[in-house]
Amino acid sequence: MQLGQKLRYLREVEGALRGLGRSLTQPEVVRLLRREQGKTISQSYLSQLESGSRPHLTNSSRLLLARFFNVHPGYLVDDPEGFQTELISDLGALENTLDLWLIEGAERFRGDAEVSQALLKVARHEDSRRCLALLSAVLDNPGLAERLLDVLERKV
Repeated sequence: MQLGQKLRYLREVEGALRGLGRSLTQPEVVRLLRREQGKTISQSYLSQLESGSRPHLTNSSRLLLARFFNVHPGYLVDDPEGFQTELISDLGALENTLDLWLIEGAERFRGDAEVSQALLKVARHEDSRRCLALLSAVLDNPGLAERLLDVLERKV
């Protein structure tokens, strides 16, 4: 994935995480950076990065955007040709792969806000694997999911 694609994707995910149901716009990112990080980049710079006309970030911009989007600064570079996240094998990396898969799923189901938000919540949890194992256990018990939903809906 190219840097510009990653930035557009991160704007989309961040908009969903903030409950907007849409991508953050470039001007919104600039305003939020100023408000939340106390620093900023220009909207034209962000546009050039996303379009590919400027292929690389400065180090200070990379660090600023990484903090804002809550990603590792190393994510904000072009992936090498043939790069695949599925080849990662240690448990911590598997958790990251699962989280990315959940975020991609949330993106695919953005038309169904409830499903999209649920997938993002699981991805943001510190142990998303355990969340899915819990869901599996709930579904293995006949009627438990329906009873839990009834109780939760009464609380709302």
